[in-house]
Amino acid sequence: MGKLKQTSQPAFKRTARFRPPSFVGHSTAWVRLIFLTILGGLSVSLVLAIAWGVVSRTRVHRLTLAAGDVNGESYILSKAIEQVVETYHSKIEIEVQATGGTSDNLSRLEEGEAQLATAQADVAAGPSARTIAVLYQDLFQLVVKENSGIEEFVQLRGTRIGLPQEGGQFRSFLEVADHYGLGREDFEFLGENDQAASQAFQQNQVIAVFRVRAPGNQAILNLVQEYDGRILPIGQAEAMRIKHPAFEPAVIPEGAYKGSPPPMPTEDLPTIAVDRTLLVSDRVNRQVVQDITATINERRQEIAEAIPETSAEVKPLVASIDRPAATGGTGVPLHPGAIAFYERDEPSFVQEYADFLALLLTITLLLGSWVIQLKSWIERGKKEVADDYVTSALEAMKEDGGDLDDKQKQLDQTFAQAADALIAERISQESFRTFNEAYKTAREAIERRKQVAQQSQREISDGYIGDLIALMQDNQRSRDVIQKRPGSHF
Repeated sequence: MGKLKQTSQPAFKRTARFRPPSFVGHSTAWVRLIFLTILGGLSVSLVLAIAWGVVSRTRVHRLTLAAGDVNGESYILSKAIEQVVETYHSKIEIEVQATGGTSDNLSRLEEGEAQLATAQADVAAGPSARTIAVLYQDLFQLVVKENSGIEEFVQLRGTRIGLPQEGGQFRSFLEVADHYGLGREDFEFLGENDQAASQAFQQNQVIAVFRVRAPGNQAILNLVQEYDGRILPIGQAEAMRIKHPAFEPAVIPEGAYKGSPPPMPTEDLPTIAVDRTLLVSDRVNRQVVQDITATINERRQEIAEAIPETSAEVKPLVASIDRPAATGGTGVPLHPGAIAFYERDEPSFVQEYADFLALLLTITLLLGSWVIQLKSWIERGKKEVADDYVTSALEAMKEDGGDLDDKQKQLDQTFAQAADALIAERISQESFRTFNEAYKTAREAIERRKQVAQQSQREISDGYIGDLIALMQDNQRSRDVIQKRPGSHF
């Protein structure tokens, strides 16, 4: 009768209601959600990138180039650059504008009135300025009257100077004067622009003219050859670099403005050089800047040919176009589009560090292999643990005559152990599902065997009861027979 003992159902139900941690049951859904989110984001990004690419290729970029005095080298060169760039890039249109000089150019660039500008490197640019190229070098050139008796810069104190009181040239003059201990109040300046200043020199209204121009400048040549001009040396350039890093020592060669005796200058004269740079706003499209940079560096011959013969002295300057330093003399960084052109032939990061990357890849693959092996070993261990639980569940199904209640109790204990192992991640969720199927099968088998045993017991009991009833009926009949016999005293 012990085999018919009823199982404690509440205890079993508490065990059967075990639920693995939420992250186990929903991890697949979370992974799917994350994957779909990433895929959607990439799809949207791809569509936007394609749309932006189409817009960029079809858009016409109209740029204004502030280039200084209409008779200056930078303006003449800028017009040639405009022509060649537009020839090879139909989506780029450049309008070259005459301005008051470097300061005006930089102001327009910063205020958005111009997207490109030529500028002296010694004049500080605004925060939005970026460098494209060095066009050529300007020289500080001081022309004095031949009969003035002036031999050095400090002797200009108290004289009239032909120089507009604005722009980069004026700043450069004051920087040199400051080095020699002179200030703005030590001079009288005449001329609204370069032409007016030159006219004042021609009419003997000023004793000197200061220019920041390329060597061989036509206006200076005219003053020297036609109006008794003489070039004055400007020394101590290296000392001036301490305060003005954009200054570079330079020389005006003997005979630069007149070769016939006597030459002018009569000897090599020291002076100061500053780069004439082409700047661009940081808001201009990178590809546009790269195209402009490529054109002025790769189409120099065509740029030179685009310069009119009336300005033939500017043609040689095209050969001076060069890549600027990473930060120019005033700390103006290169535009990313210019960098993209200048570094096109430099090895990529992968090429430059190929050996190191190969070693790193090898180490990564080895580590990855070890991780995979370790994971496989851990998974095998988890599977072995799970197999033990499955085996234990299957053992409970054997018809070995053991007590069914004990078998069920052992099976429930095994389930609890497997659940604890799942929480502790000693077995995988997949292994637990396999065990759970074995557990349910074993439990159903035990329940069926208990039902069969109970049914068999009921049948046996029914037989005993039937036999007992039959026996009792026989006893009653026997008593009745005895009572009916004659002489019976019952």
